[in-house]
Amino acid sequence: MIYRNALVFIDGHFRVCDFEVLDGKFAALGNPYLPSHEDEVDLDGHCVIPGLVDVHTHGSMNADFSDGDYEGLKSMAAYLAGCGVTSFAPAGMTLPYETLAAAFATGKRLHDEAPAGCARLMGIHMEGPFFSEKKKGAQNGAYLRDPDFDAFKELYDGCGGLVRIVDVAPELPGAVDFAAKASEITTVSIAHTDATYEEACAVLDAGASHLTHLYNAMPPIHHRKPGVIGAGSERDGGAAGRDDAAEGRGVIAELICDGYHVHPSSVRMAFKLFPGRICLISDSLRCCGMPDGKYELGGQDVFLEGGVARLEDGTIAGSATNVYQCMLNAIEYGIPVETAVAAATITPAREIGADDLIGSIAVGKYADFIICDKELKPEKIFLGGK
Repeated sequence: MIYRNALVFIDGHFRVCDFEVLDGKFAALGNPYLPSHEDEVDLDGHCVIPGLVDVHTHGSMNADFSDGDYEGLKSMAAYLAGCGVTSFAPAGMTLPYETLAAAFATGKRLHDEAPAGCARLMGIHMEGPFFSEKKKGAQNGAYLRDPDFDAFKELYDGCGGLVRIVDVAPELPGAVDFAAKASEITTVSIAHTDATYEEACAVLDAGASHLTHLYNAMPPIHHRKPGVIGAGSERDGGAAGRDDAAEGRGVIAELICDGYHVHPSSVRMAFKLFPGRICLISDSLRCCGMPDGKYELGGQDVFLEGGVARLEDGTIAGSATNVYQCMLNAIEYGIPVETAVAAATITPAREIGADDLIGSIAVGKYADFIICDKELKPEKIFLGGK
C-alpha cells in the first residue's frame, strides 16, 4: 500500500512525502513522490508521525505491570495502542525480587507472543529497588535495597535480557561499581536519589546515561549545589562531559509532562537544559484510563481525583495520563512540534536499544504510524501497517 500527499515526520522534520507499507514494515519513502501503484491512499495533506514509545509506564485500565498478570498486561498494551503509543517498556516497582521476576516473565511472554492490536513490548524498565529512603516517593520503602549487580543480572537473564533500563541512586553503597557493570548490558539511570553533584558525576562517569523523571524524586537545582540535574545537563555527549554509554548523545532525561508533576515553565527549562535529550514519559499508574477512585500501587493505596494520583499522605504518585497527551501538553507549553515528537518517538526508542525497529518512519522499520490533523490529534493509528 502506498500513502500519498502526507506531511510526514522524517529525520526530525515534517516534509511532503509518499511512503509504502509492505508486510508490516515501511518499504519505501518518496523523494517526495513514489511511482503510481494500484493500491494507493491519498492522505490529502494530513500529518503522519511515528507510533509513540513510552519507556516508563506502570499501568492503565486498572492493571499494573508488577501484578504479573498476563491478561492485565495485554489490556495495558491494547489501551496504549489505542492512544497512539505503539511500543512500550513497562516499569516495575520497588518490590521483592521474586515479585519482579514474575512480572518480568509476564513481560517476556507478551514480547514473544506480540498479540494483535496491542502495543509492542520492546523492553522492561527496572525502577527499583536500588533507591534512597529519603527520595523514595511513591515507592514502597519496605523493599528498598542497596545496588546488587548479581540480583539484577539474575532478573535480567530470567527475562532474556529484556531489562533495557535499570535505575540506581548514586549515593548508595556500591552504586558506582553497579553502574560500571550494568551499563555494559543495559541503560543505567539515576533515580529516586538525594545525590550530590559529585556523587552523580561518579555514577555518570562509570556508565550511567539516563535520568528517571527529571525533577521528581531528586534534589532541585541550587546555585551552589547543582546536584543530579546539573551533572546530567552538562554531559551533552561532546566536550562538556564523558558519556560513552550514551554513544555520544549525552545523558537523556525523562520528563513527565502531564501538567501536574512539572510546571510548564520547568518543562520549557528542561528542554533548554537537555537540548535534544528529553525523553517524554507518562509514568502512568493503573488508574490511567479509569474514573476517580481508590487504586493500588506497590502495596500502597493511591487516590485518583481530578486527574491527579496521590498517596494517602498527599504525595503525588505516578500520572493518570498517556505519553501521547504528554506530547500534546509539551507542544501547548511552547515546545516546538518537531522537538516534542522526537522526544516521544526516536529518543525513547534509542534508550531501550530498539531504534533499529521503532521510533521513526524509515525503510525496514515496523510500520507503526499515526495519521493526524494539523494539531497532531490522532485520526487513525496503524500498528504493523494495520
